[in-house]
Amino acid sequence: MKEKENKNYFEELNKINVQDKVEKKNGLNYLSWAWAWGEIKKRYPKASYTIYEREAEYGPVNYFTDGKTCWVKTGVIVNDIEHIEELPVMDYKNKSILLENITSFDVNKTIQRSLTKALARHGLGLYIYAGEDLPEEEQKELDEENNKAITIEQMEEIKKLVGEEKIQDMLVYYKLDKLENMTNKIALEVIERKSKKA
Repeated sequence: MKEKENKNYFEELNKINVQDKVEKKNGLNYLSWAWAWGEIKKRYPKASYTIYEREAEYGPVNYFTDGKTCWVKTGVIVNDIEHIEELPVMDYKNKSILLENITSFDVNKTIQRSLTKALARHGLGLYIYAGEDLPEEEQKELDEENNKAITIEQMEEIKKLVGEEKIQDMLVYYKLDKLENMTNKIALEVIERKSKKA
C-alpha cells in the first residue's frame, strides 16, 4: 500500500520552504543532499534510492561514459514512484570534466547532486531549479499580501514621512494618480526607505 495515499505527496513536498538550506556556488543554488533525504524519510520512511551502475572490465562502476566525458544516473522512489536524474560530472565552473581527469571525488559529489535533483522531481525544492525564490503556495500568499490595498494607517505614515508637499512627486514616480491606489508592497517599501532616511 502506498504511504499517505490519500494525499498528493508532490504537493506536500513542493510546499516545503528549503530556502535556509540552500547554498550558492558559482551562481547556482545547491540543496544539501543529507538534509533533503532526511526530510523525505521523515515523511515517507519507505522511500529509497538507487545509484545506477554499469559493468566495466574491472567490475561495476557508478558512472556512464561516451568515451570523452561522463555522467551519473540516480533514481529516487517515493510513494512507489521513481524519478530518475542523469547529471554530467562537472568541475567548479560547471563544465564537463574530461574522462581521463575524472576522480572518485568528482563522481561522488555528482551523485549527491543528482540524488538531490531526483528528490526535487518529487517536489522537494523543485522551485529552486525553476529559478523561484519561494514555494508556489508561499509565493502566492506573498503576492496576495503585496497586492493588497494600502491601509489608512500606512497612508497616514507615508504622509508624515514624505511630507504633504512631496506626495505628488512620489505618486508620479510610482505612476499612480492617487495615494489610495498604492499597493501594500509599495507602501511598505516607501515607509521603510523614508524611515531609514529619517
